[in-house]
Amino acid sequence: MDYTSLSKEEIERLLSEQNRVLKEIGKKKIALDISRGKPAPMQLDGVMPLLDILGSDTVFPKPDYRNYGILEGIPELRALFAQILGVDKNEVIIGGNSSLNMMYDTIARAMQFGICGGQPWFGRKIKFLTPVPGYDRHFGICEHFGIEMINIPMTPTGPNMDLVEQLVSGDDDIKGIWCVPKYQNPTGITFSEDTVRRLATMKTAEDFRIFWDNAYVVHDLYEDGDTLANIMSIAKEAGTQDRIYQFTSTSKVTFPGAGVACLAASEKNIKDILSHMKYQTIGANKINQYAHLLYLKSAEHVKELMAAHAAIIRPKFDKFMEVMDEAFGDDSGIASWTRPKGGYFISLDVLEGCAKEVGRLCKSVGLTITNVGDTYPYGMDDKDSNIRIAPTFTSDEDLEAALQILVCCIKVACLTKLSSK
Repeated sequence: MDYTSLSKEEIERLLSEQNRVLKEIGKKKIALDISRGKPAPMQLDGVMPLLDILGSDTVFPKPDYRNYGILEGIPELRALFAQILGVDKNEVIIGGNSSLNMMYDTIARAMQFGICGGQPWFGRKIKFLTPVPGYDRHFGICEHFGIEMINIPMTPTGPNMDLVEQLVSGDDDIKGIWCVPKYQNPTGITFSEDTVRRLATMKTAEDFRIFWDNAYVVHDLYEDGDTLANIMSIAKEAGTQDRIYQFTSTSKVTFPGAGVACLAASEKNIKDILSHMKYQTIGANKINQYAHLLYLKSAEHVKELMAAHAAIIRPKFDKFMEVMDEAFGDDSGIASWTRPKGGYFISLDVLEGCAKEVGRLCKSVGLTITNVGDTYPYGMDDKDSNIRIAPTFTSDEDLEAALQILVCCIKVACLTKLSSK
């Protein structure tokens, strides 16, 4: 049904029905949350054997991982992440529990010291390109450091590359672009090979950097998951490997906040980064790194572990599609959504000017969704239409209830707007 083509009388009748449904929902005093992309408790239960990996009888390799040293991380785990990311072992630093921490530190170093001996960014007008809808924590880092953000619309193949190339070729103040290249947050889109190639080869300022947040590199939900081109290989062919900073972590592989993170970059960049890190830390938690090595074992075993995760959360994505298809179909005119093959998020677009009202209505009846606007810098979605959906954490039963509430709130908000025309 195309709601936008209905008569005013039909709209008002449907709106009256949905308002009655919403009123009944409000009486139930529910408390449901689909706001953040967190692993489900069942996923965390499956990771518990990691805690049994090490014991008082564990024999650690030499040099002793229990002691100081090895700033760049233990070599075996560097090799494993290198295999996963398709880079050389010497191009990897294993950090602590957070790739976001490593991204923040990378920006902070550039602000204070510049990149590879270049001019510090601090005190200058620095700009970043921000694909939208996108990841709010990327935007938060830029806002925290006073970096101006320029929105780049997402397309089915990645950020609008015509616009990206036009901007970076004519403005040396643009120093970076944030990218979640596989199962992008929140759209679930994977960048096409053409997009990856254009990013790696376009003309930019010398100290321009691509912040390649490859958080979902192993997070396929279906057997026919997306394939992402290897940006480092393409960049090496073009001689632009120094522009790539790649990040990932085990936050949704093992324990969020208690895993290991990884930064991959050219050897020139790695040398520059370590030259500053040596004043910051003796090194990350190598005991935790070794436990993760023994648990993850190999790239092939990581795939097996991720298949177990997918089996738990895939039905939740399927349930979202089932409920939304039944409620709206492909031609409602008031709601559309992405259909990712992996990652943790779904991007939902409602009738322009209605997303904040959907959020308000959800909150009024006990359903917490992502703050509307968070998928845009400064929380400003000019169209007021995008909502990030995170179906992974809630139980199957609660998700079903949450989605029915979401459907009702979408209908009320959009029908109300249509009735006012």
